[in-house]
Amino acid sequence: MRTPLLLLFILFFIPVAATAGITVTAFCPDPYLPYDPDEFIVLTGEGSLDGWTITDGEGTLGFPQGSRINGDLVLARQAEAYWTTHGVYPDFEWDYSTDTVPNLIHTDNFILANTEDEIELYHHGTRRFEIAWPRDLQPREGQIHRIVDGIWNPRPFMIGQSDFSPIQFEGVSATLFVSPDSAYEVIEQAISSAERSIEVSVYEFTHPGIGELLIEAQNRGVSVRILLEGSPVGGVSPEQAALLSVLNQSGISVDYMGVSGGERSRYRFLHSKYLIIDSESLLLTSENLKESGIPLPGYAGNRGWGVWIHDARLADYFGMVYSEDSIGSDVVPISPMRNADIPASGTSDAHTQRYSPLFIEGVTIIPVLSPDTSHLVPEMIAGATRTVEIQQAYISNWTKNAPNPWLDAAIDAARRGVKVRIILDASWFNIQDQFDNDEMAAFINRYADADGLPLEARLYQGDRAGITKIHTKGVIVDGNSVLVSSINWNENSPMNNREAGVIIEDPDAATYYLRVFEEDWKNEYRPAGQTLAIPSEGWPKPAIAMAILLFFAGIILGKRIRKD
Repeated sequence: MRTPLLLLFILFFIPVAATAGITVTAFCPDPYLPYDPDEFIVLTGEGSLDGWTITDGEGTLGFPQGSRINGDLVLARQAEAYWTTHGVYPDFEWDYSTDTVPNLIHTDNFILANTEDEIELYHHGTRRFEIAWPRDLQPREGQIHRIVDGIWNPRPFMIGQSDFSPIQFEGVSATLFVSPDSAYEVIEQAISSAERSIEVSVYEFTHPGIGELLIEAQNRGVSVRILLEGSPVGGVSPEQAALLSVLNQSGISVDYMGVSGGERSRYRFLHSKYLIIDSESLLLTSENLKESGIPLPGYAGNRGWGVWIHDARLADYFGMVYSEDSIGSDVVPISPMRNADIPASGTSDAHTQRYSPLFIEGVTIIPVLSPDTSHLVPEMIAGATRTVEIQQAYISNWTKNAPNPWLDAAIDAARRGVKVRIILDASWFNIQDQFDNDEMAAFINRYADADGLPLEARLYQGDRAGITKIHTKGVIVDGNSVLVSSINWNENSPMNNREAGVIIEDPDAATYYLRVFEEDWKNEYRPAGQTLAIPSEGWPKPAIAMAILLFFAGIILGKRIRKD
């Protein structure tokens, strides 16, 4: 069941359309309940509703005499069904289900069709608004179509999703760290410092050492809660099932979002990776709670970036995100295994620590959430004037081989004269197929060479430096701003997943992660036999889409290899 909090986001964060008077600002013609009794329309405006009617070309809705609007007004087909989905009643219903909500006046059969229909708004017979699908927008089950800053559907907004707005926090202190060098010691310190509460939001969790730290916290009276993805790529591993069972049996609350065969999940994946400590600090990283991502000191593991933020305001902000995510019909408690034991620690190669944690203070931090505010990342790159460094596990095209707009932002930066460098992972699963990181890096470099752009992509040879793979999801801009996040550079991650990150605006933070980037930049992997030819003449931007489309034709969309 949806919560009133989410409905408040829908109602109060939908900007009023830039036309005078009353208009339609949101609607949902294809919700999840059978036969769509919870479909709805949102009107926005001020004044009397006398003389206003809505039609879909088959039926017409009108308002009782004397009705008025003051802001947003929700009109639902059946109020009880709308309450089932959203947790609150609408302002009006047009198909009677309860005496609690007033009825609209309707003639003929007003039911919004899923795949093809229209909404028209009239005032005393004069049409004031119209929209049709699929003419004006693409229909999709579960999507709330809405207008934001004069644009319909700037991102898919699905039933149950949050809608947090961008916010900035100044005067923040933080501890910076990287994997594999110093991640475990910072996470151990953060968990050990907890006195009242720990909330964990993570994609996968198999780390026995961190599991034991959380059990110790629970035993000393700390309230520990864990929320995980219920259907990760490849399924829940036996190691995770065993570890979570032990944690749950020790008294820790463990829930899954989006289990297979359960209620529809609000997000494609819960892919965030953060811990909230005592509602006073926030630890956020690119790494899952696995030994490969957070290795014990002295052992090899993934390259990843992280930050422990010592600020109650940011902790409260992410506490709201956690509260929003942890309740809903798609969240269920785990079913613990009987007689489970904490899995034994794995083995890995030794690794010499090169990067100790760094404490900084007085910095500005901007949270980044997917899908709510992930647009801040390409906007960050669009603001670059000198340099952009990007380190990603992989970069892939969007649906139907459409070009990646985040990569477009980097290419645009290079066209402005900004020096752009990109590091991608060269693990076997990221270069084994025909359309993977090696082909993407080759395309970027040949495109840059053809137009003389200050743009270069390299693949990372992990075994040269004792790094298992590149798992970072980070960006550095102008030596002043840094993105630390869980956001992969594919379509799903910024548009459909729950992801979490922060932009840190501080030159010392940029210098810290840039040192790591520079070392990784030197460890280049050079695959053989790449021959992607493109024109040597100046290439207009529209050709980017065509070139990528042709080059990656036949790509297997939604590839399910465990790349996270």
